[in-house]
Amino acid sequence: MPPAKKPRKAAPRKLDAHPLFEYAVQLLGIRGYSTGDLRAKLRAKAAHLPDIDAAIERLQEIGYLDDKRYAESFATARVENDGFGRMRLLTDLRARRISGSLANQAVAHALEGRPESELIDAYIERRMSSLVGAGPIEDERKLASAYRRLRRAGFTSGAILTALKRKAARPELVNDTPEEDVEEDGPL
Repeated sequence: MPPAKKPRKAAPRKLDAHPLFEYAVQLLGIRGYSTGDLRAKLRAKAAHLPDIDAAIERLQEIGYLDDKRYAESFATARVENDGFGRMRLLTDLRARRISGSLANQAVAHALEGRPESELIDAYIERRMSSLVGAGPIEDERKLASAYRRLRRAGFTSGAILTALKRKAARPELVNDTPEEDVEEDGPL
């Protein structure tokens, strides 16, 4: 007896203008999207590509889709919940198809002039418990690991080195020559 054949999956159903708009509203009801991300989602479902622009324009007109509001909300949540630094916020916003200038504005709004040293200390306190309360750090590998983790979190080398010197048992071991940081106002 031959093995049973698996039923074929039906091709995704393409949507016309009105159902495409309803689908977009449904997506936005689940979570926020940037215009670029929503456009990519709709491209997979649209029967006609001009319907995407019409749906996005209508969503913007009624206030359901606003990149500035989305970017500010996203950046603020990443600072408050994850404690990330400027560079990580910019990278994450660019990954969500937010323009460079809008991303810079959103990050400035989210950080609200808080000094980077304060953000680093808060990140270490929340996310790196092995460095908190253990006294001065003797192990160079532990310092190097902390440096790499703080870089991934989006902080600049100079500020990280300053913070790690305060935590190190022998601050002279913390190298003063930071790797080159990406310019703060440059594109990512």
